Amino acid sequence: MPARTIASGDIHGCAKALATVLEAIDPRPDDTLIALGDYVDRGPDSKRVLEQLIELEKQCRLIALLGNHDEMLLDILGGKRRLLGSWLSFGGNTTLASYDCVVPDEIPQPHIDFLNRCVPSYETDTHLFVHANYIRSLPMAKQPGRVLRWESLHERRPGSHFSGKIAIVGHTSQKDGEILDLKYLKCIDTCCYAGGWLTALDVDTGQLWQADKEGMTKAES
Repeated sequence: MPARTIASGDIHGCAKALATVLEAIDPRPDDTLIALGDYVDRGPDSKRVLEQLIELEKQCRLIALLGNHDEMLLDILGGKRRLLGSWLSFGGNTTLASYDCVVPDEIPQPHIDFLNRCVPSYETDTHLFVHANYIRSLPMAKQPGRVLRWESLHERRPGSHFSGKIAIVGHTSQKDGEILDLKYLKCIDTCCYAGGWLTALDVDTGQLWQADKEGMTKAES
């Protein structure tokens, strides 16, 4: 079977959804899975999500992008303690609860190492992948970090990238649970933690895999 390129939207601690989607995908060693970031916060089990992703690195080629929630956690651990209160109210409280700890310094080092391995963006011959947004006139290596990880599509819809590649993005949660398809851009954050779906998309064939935070597939619900 040909190798697949599959993108996954924001997970946000929804470990049961991730387990269901990965079981359905059944990743093979020659597949490339691009996780679009925001692995932690808001959902119930960030700890288990990171465990699953670390295990996934052994099964296929995993490209993990850094999301704004992941970046905030790393910034706090890097010394920006003033962000702690904001992070906790931003969903970090559920992350700490999943580890049964009270400060982020108690999160296991292998999980922090995974987040530190995350990359800003990824490209193939036909697609570009970012967590949040991009500036259409800039190559991906020159995109500002704030745009890549923080800028919502509600703030600015970027237009088609000058490369002509289709953009696959997350971050701007689609609260109706449906993919936002602008043809040149597809947003696959379908709001799993708040009653929607975790969506994975085969970018070449259009095949979808979706599960809710309880691990039920869309067909089962």
